[in-house]
Amino acid sequence: MRLIGAGTRDDIDYVVTDRFWTVPNVITVARFCLVPFFVWLVFTQQYLAAFIVLAVLSCTDWVDGYIARRFNQISTVGQWLDPMADRLSLMVIVVTLVLAGIAPLWLVVSVLAPDLILGITALILFGGSPELEVTPLGKIRTALLLVGTPLLLLGQVPGLAEDALTVAATILLGLGCAGHIWAAGDYLAGCVRKHRELRKRGIDPRDRASWSLA
Repeated sequence: MRLIGAGTRDDIDYVVTDRFWTVPNVITVARFCLVPFFVWLVFTQQYLAAFIVLAVLSCTDWVDGYIARRFNQISTVGQWLDPMADRLSLMVIVVTLVLAGIAPLWLVVSVLAPDLILGITALILFGGSPELEVTPLGKIRTALLLVGTPLLLLGQVPGLAEDALTVAATILLGLGCAGHIWAAGDYLAGCVRKHRELRKRGIDPRDRASWSLA
């Protein structure tokens, strides 16, 4: 069974639409709307409920992409909305866990610092997103972080082998953070590479309308 790119079919010609209200995009928006509820649950120390919400967030991160590929509902909106929602959700989640004293400070630093560097670089070079494809490494690191964070919450629930869960969560989060930094470096290199290629073709990287000429 394919995990990365799950739902991809060889029997159809994929068409990227401009529609916003596709099923995958609705799932993405609904997933993002659960984040404030998660924050409230954590700060009110309802850790089991927060774990369940975060588990739903983690699962639906895979579901929307699967549906988009399986049922040919890939859209231009979804191509930027899904990764943006994932990134913002992850930022809010790790900051919440650190502020609540559940996660170590290195978690938020290793997640936010690379994203900040990438965001500034993208604004300088392209005036926004460079619109690069998400790599398998990026998907793996996201999966590790989205599995590690719920386990960290579950370790706060009395009577559920708290120490073992916390150790397992810390290992997964450590691997996820290492992958996050590595993926950020790869993405940064991709930004610079795309900027140079567009320049060589005489195309202004900040003029998105001219990218199709590349």
